[in-house]
Amino acid sequence: MDFQLTEEQLAVQAAARDFAQNDLLPGVIERDTHEKFPAEQIKKMGELGFMGMMVDPKYNGGGMDTVSYVLAMEEISKIDSSASVAMSVNNSLVCWGIEKFGTEEQKEKYLKRLATGEIIGAFCLSEPEAGSDATSQRTTAEDKGDHYLVNGTKNWITNGNSASVYLVIAQTDKEKGHKGINALIVERETEGFVVGKKEEKLGIRGSDTHSLMFQDMKVPKENRIGEDGFGFNFAMATLNGGRIGIAAQALGIASGAYELALKYSKERKAFGKEISQHQAIAFKLADMATQIETARLLCLKAAWLKDQKQDFSQASAMAKLYASQVAMDTTVEAVQVHGGYGFVKEYHVERLMRDAKITQIYEGTSEIQKIVISRNILK
Repeated sequence: MDFQLTEEQLAVQAAARDFAQNDLLPGVIERDTHEKFPAEQIKKMGELGFMGMMVDPKYNGGGMDTVSYVLAMEEISKIDSSASVAMSVNNSLVCWGIEKFGTEEQKEKYLKRLATGEIIGAFCLSEPEAGSDATSQRTTAEDKGDHYLVNGTKNWITNGNSASVYLVIAQTDKEKGHKGINALIVERETEGFVVGKKEEKLGIRGSDTHSLMFQDMKVPKENRIGEDGFGFNFAMATLNGGRIGIAAQALGIASGAYELALKYSKERKAFGKEISQHQAIAFKLADMATQIETARLLCLKAAWLKDQKQDFSQASAMAKLYASQVAMDTTVEAVQVHGGYGFVKEYHVERLMRDAKITQIYEGTSEIQKIVISRNILK
């Protein structure tokens, strides 16, 4: 059992930390206030190799391991969760899904550009009436021989208006239930593709979240991923790895809030001494540090299992379930440590608290994680 990071992993961590501090931190409050998508910053993330970290170098990726990805996600999420969720979707869902299950032609056409961040992708599963229940797809993909005719609506799509490539999950044969679902690669310029309204959100306000509509949209058969009826299994396999990215995001939100609280507690004085010297605050910091370290170990274990090509479904569900709870608990306490200052934007912790909540909801709610975990332990 080795808890040491390699030199390469440490270098990735340091590069992500430098980028977050130098490129993401300036303007992060303004982007949150005005719901501004961090387009310039994400472009630079692509140039630095953060948008296709685990993709094989032959498809322009970084060829890195999942542990490196978790380390980078944590550092970037400490500062800007809106940037890190775009990174997570592109890496964990879109790039991984196409590389793992796509054809060579699909990889050449789409993956090479996605891996460099030249374009970014979106993953379209959730619908107005199909969030946690992913089997209830109302979006249809009618088989027309050489193409599918797609109609329907997708909700809460990250990178909704900024993506160029969309992985759309749709029902082809309702009689077959989840075995009649397909996954299709859709290009933004496709006729019948409509980007709906941008959502006004509690947190990750810089993230580009939209509803999408498909109106008699023709998608060629060669854009289907896998065999006919593979779509549901594709979505579940992809989200399995995506949970690691969101767990790492939650970890980053928590550790970012903790670092701010720790720093502030050493500067702020009350009753003649730094507030960190008061047991009430010192014990809060102790709890935060312990919970964050636990979440970090869960995230790294899930990443390590994935890298070892072992079953990581239970580990990734545990990591997301626990890390997202730690993100909520830690950010609330970080605001408390800051007192009145924690309630104003200038000190960042109120934003981190708002950002934390979504980690308990997207890419599988905490309740869904408990279903995954319980099914695994009861096998």
